[in-house]
Formats: sequence, C-alpha cells, structure tokens
Amino acid sequence: MRQLDRRNWLKTVGLSGGFALFSGLESWAADFPGRPFLPAGPIRLNANENPYGPSRKVRETIISSLDEACRYPFRALSGLVDGIAKKEGVTRDHVVVTGGSTEGLRAAGLTYGIGNGEIISADPTFHVMMQYAETFGARIHRIPVNEEMLHDLEGMAQKVNQKTKLIFICNPNNPTGTILERNKLVDFCTSFDTKTTLFVDEAYYDFITEAEYPSMIDLVKKGRNVIVSKTFSKVYGLAGLRVGYLIAKPEIAVRLKASVMANTNILAIEAAKAALKDDEFYKFSLLKTEEAKRHIYNTLQGLGLHYIPSHTNFIFFRTGRPIQSLISAMQKEHVFIGRPFPPFLKWARISTGTMEETAFFGKALIKVMA
Repeated sequence: MRQLDRRNWLKTVGLSGGFALFSGLESWAADFPGRPFLPAGPIRLNANENPYGPSRKVRETIISSLDEACRYPFRALSGLVDGIAKKEGVTRDHVVVTGGSTEGLRAAGLTYGIGNGEIISADPTFHVMMQYAETFGARIHRIPVNEEMLHDLEGMAQKVNQKTKLIFICNPNNPTGTILERNKLVDFCTSFDTKTTLFVDEAYYDFITEAEYPSMIDLVKKGRNVIVSKTFSKVYGLAGLRVGYLIAKPEIAVRLKASVMANTNILAIEAAKAALKDDEFYKFSLLKTEEAKRHIYNTLQGLGLHYIPSHTNFIFFRTGRPIQSLISAMQKEHVFIGRPFPPFLKWARISTGTMEETAFFGKALIKVMA
C-alpha cells in the first residue's frame, strides 16, 4: 500500500462519524503482547511516544534477529534503505538512515550551520537542530509563530539573505500541532530553494487528517533543494530503538551522510524493515491516536480550556496558569506532561496515551484544575 493511500485510509473509515472498522482492530489488539495499558508507574504523556508499539510482528522480528546482534549493521542497512526508497518513491541515493530523526536534524545543523551559517526557524518549534548548530557557530533567526500558532512564513522570508544556509520548517509543528496550508508551504519552498536549502521535519506527517496533504518529498523528487526528515518513533512505535531517515536529492544526501555520527543498530534496522510491512499496526496506531485525541478534546472542552486542533499525536492547550505549576501538580497525580515551550508559558503539551492512560489524565486534570 502506497504511503499516501495508507494515510488517506484514516480519512475514509469514519473519523467524522465513528470508527468504522475499529472493532476489528480492537479485537486484534486484545491479545497484543505489549505493556499494560495502565502502567503501575507514572503515566508518561510528555514525549509524544506511541504507547502501543512495537507491534507484535516487529517484536517477533527483533527476537529472531538477536543472533545477528553480534554483527555490524552495515549489510543489513541496505535492505532498510531499499524499503524506505520504495515507500517514498525515490532511489537509494536519496535516502540517509540515521539514529532517530534527531540525528538527521543534527547532521543537517552541522552541515549547514558550521562556519557562521545562518538558519531560520519558527519559534516555538522542535529546536534540536538549531541548538546543535549553534555549538558550531551558526546564527539562528527564530521567528515567532503567528496568532494562529502557524509558521510566520512572511516573517521568515524577510530574514533570508546571502548568508542563509537553511530554513527549518517543522510540519506538523511541535509543540503546536498545526500544519501550514498546503499551497502556501509548496509556494514558500519553491520560492526560496533557489536561494537556500529548505529542511522540512515531517516526524508527525502520518497523523495529518487533511486528505491528500502532500509530503515535501514530492519536491525532492523534482530535484528541489529540499530535505525531508521522517522517523520510526511515532506511528510505528520505535522511539526507543532510534531509527529515522532523511530524503534529499543525491548531491545533498552525500553531504548529510558525511555529518552523520550515530549510526543505528542491527535490531533497530530489522525492526524498521518489519514495521514498514505491518499495515495493520500502522492503521491501529492512527485510529487509537484519533480516539485518544477526541477524549482529550472532550476533557478540555468540559473544563473550558482552549486548545489547538492537532495534526499530531499530542495536543497543545492553554492552561490559564503557569506551566511549571501545572507540571508539578500533575506529577503529584502521577501524570507527566510536556515541558515549558517559551514564550507560551501558560500552555501545555499533552501526548496521547492508551485510552486507559488518557482517561487517567482526564480525571487528574479535572482534579488539578478544580
């Protein structure tokens, strides 16, 4: 099943009026050999993890691959590169496998930031690239998001100059959960890729609920100066195994490979290869995320708390109180929520968990906000 088909499947199974087909996937999950849906320890809804993964098929693959754990991963990596290239519709030369997408972001930050290179990004966003680039002398222009919590593309455009080496766009954005209007994003990328390079972080792309929303990999295929990052940490539930990838035209990919330092391991490689083939778990993850988001929306609406409709597996909502105090209060109720995201210090980011975890969060938040 093609990537776009897999995502659009989510839009056609009843999200607007109930979860068609959900009962079948729920029964599949009933004997799922994962962790307890309500753990004994704190409820961790602070890192945008998938609480259901790895899938059964991936777990079986990891176990069967243990005998190869004594081997270096380079030979096994070739098969994953092939799988990613097929999934994204590019050649092997377009693919850079990294130790999680964070390693890909850092590799790009090093490649384009070293030697006083200038990088433009939104604020707040996922800042790991910019923070890493700054250690190598990069200058960062952080442009505040607009009133709709979207990238201020006009403001970012005004900062482009001859020293600009990279423009970073996290879409959907972390922590706001928003996406840019598709035509504006494409127009922005194609307007500036002749002047600099665009890096589009699509870690949460699979969760987008707008039908036919394009990946900027489409621009890479046209030879544009665009880099796209993807991860196996979210919908595939492999955050702890650390495997992600970049898609860029071959001449850019070669430069990025030279900056990669944290190669992934053989168990992560085999797990990722298996995950790409597990459509059932992919669909299950998307549906359970949507179900959890609906429950969180209902809780927030009941408390009169404003939130941003999300295209990710987390929700950004206004707390009406300092975020640090809410973090502390929720920890006392055994729930971990997202860290502060300046300047929005009266906003909180809450990740989706299992339905049991999500319900536990709702009760704790109602108690804390009373």
